[in-house]
Amino acid sequence: MKTIKAMSISRVDFRRRDEWGEPIAANGWRGYIPAGLPVSYSGLILLACIVVFLISLIFPSFVYSYLALNPEYVMQRPWTIITYMFVHADFNHLFWNMLFLFFFAMELERRVGESKFLQIYIFSGIVAALGQMMISGGSMVGASGALFGVLGCLAVIAPEIRILLFFIIPMSIRGAVVLFALIDFLSMGSADNIAHMAHIVGLLVGLAYGQAMRRSYRYY
Repeated sequence: MKTIKAMSISRVDFRRRDEWGEPIAANGWRGYIPAGLPVSYSGLILLACIVVFLISLIFPSFVYSYLALNPEYVMQRPWTIITYMFVHADFNHLFWNMLFLFFFAMELERRVGESKFLQIYIFSGIVAALGQMMISGGSMVGASGALFGVLGCLAVIAPEIRILLFFIIPMSIRGAVVLFALIDFLSMGSADNIAHMAHIVGLLVGLAYGQAMRRSYRYY
């Protein structure tokens, strides 16, 4: 009974195996999550974004004042350089970002591992925000900068991936990167309330991560 109970509460990471090919149970907080639950950092980020959005419907002034990134108050609220990635303006904004996260962020995490994925995601989002603040003083919300970093990294380490643009047009992931970068570049300066510079900077960070990983890192 003790053996069965221990197996039921330990999460197995099937990417890690011992010399006999047996899966190794994960250590730390993941060891307390049942192995059958598909819990990952990308999944937790998706859940956190949904929770923050629901909170914003109830307490909008709190979320958009203390979690969104406002360049004028970034020194007084330094945590917003990270928390802004979990805040979204409306349901449309949340839906498309989370759809993007579901397909691309989870795929990157599967290939490079949890810790490296989280590093790429957070760092891309931070640098994307800094890049946007250099040209605009408006408030920022959304995971787009971090997600463009994910896309850029994935395009370098997995160029064989093909996507359906708008669920219709087949295209290589590298072709999609070029198209998205071109759209953002041409749209800079327009009054569409989209942080195009954040997208471009996040993408560049992801591309740099991908190049570094191809040279020196063994990824899945």
